[in-house]
Amino acid sequence: MARLPDFEGLAIFAKVVELRSFAAAATELALSKATVSKAVTRLEARLGARLFNRTSRRLALTDAGQKLSERAARLLLDGEAVENEALAQSVAPRGLVRFAVPMTFGLKAVAPILPEFLKEYPDVAIDLHLSDAMVDLIGEGFDAGLRIASLPDSSLVARRLCAMPRYTVASPEYLRRHGRPTHPMHLAQHKCLGYAYLSTPGVWHYTNAAGEQASVRPAGPLRVNNGEALMPALLAGLGIADLPDFIVGDAIASGEVEVILKDWKQAEGAVHLVMPSGGPRPVRVEVLADFLARRFARGRKK
Repeated sequence: MARLPDFEGLAIFAKVVELRSFAAAATELALSKATVSKAVTRLEARLGARLFNRTSRRLALTDAGQKLSERAARLLLDGEAVENEALAQSVAPRGLVRFAVPMTFGLKAVAPILPEFLKEYPDVAIDLHLSDAMVDLIGEGFDAGLRIASLPDSSLVARRLCAMPRYTVASPEYLRRHGRPTHPMHLAQHKCLGYAYLSTPGVWHYTNAAGEQASVRPAGPLRVNNGEALMPALLAGLGIADLPDFIVGDAIASGEVEVILKDWKQAEGAVHLVMPSGGPRPVRVEVLADFLARRFARGRKK
């Protein structure tokens, strides 16, 4: 099995060359003189060549030491540069954040506020991935994502940003033609418009104030993998839909659709920022999380 280079020994050697002194190198590196001497001796043994000619008064590079010194110095500088860059990123927000967001919510609620964030943090870039599919944040290399649901147990770290109610709705025309359901089980006799990425696909679960529960498997002429794609069929009176406020809220306010089953509620949903667990997160991700928390707390208050 191949051994890794002795990076520590090379860096210590470069520092001794730079300062022309074992003692000075030990002081600058906050090491003992014995540790510095052992590191150089170890490196000489590994390379099979003496690197210094040492006397009580003078320290001089050998030919082998001279040939190695320039590359060792470059290695030390590169290592310091990498470390300084990482430290700078842990203090000042900079770099790329890969961010996965549901399609319609991303277009309506996230994209409009990103210019404000990017102006506030000009050294941060956002790679915004829009999809309603459940993205594997860790497997696909995302720093963070948004989930709009009652979250199941997960290894991800979740931060609740705001509530997101859902409404069961139909157009006035549909209700005139087919009647108004008053109990969730009545939905089995109605045409319903389906969304493929519900947390419980194909089942709508309801609870009323008395704690009674009802579950129904709706069926109808259309099923989609993006909630906004249901709106034309909903407005055309082709069926009943169950949609979050950010998709159907404006249509409810305008009277284009009406909320039904008002005495029954689905599990309260919320917008969550989810991030991989483990270890400190880059400051660029933390400032994005704080920004979203501020904006959505302010923007969703009603």
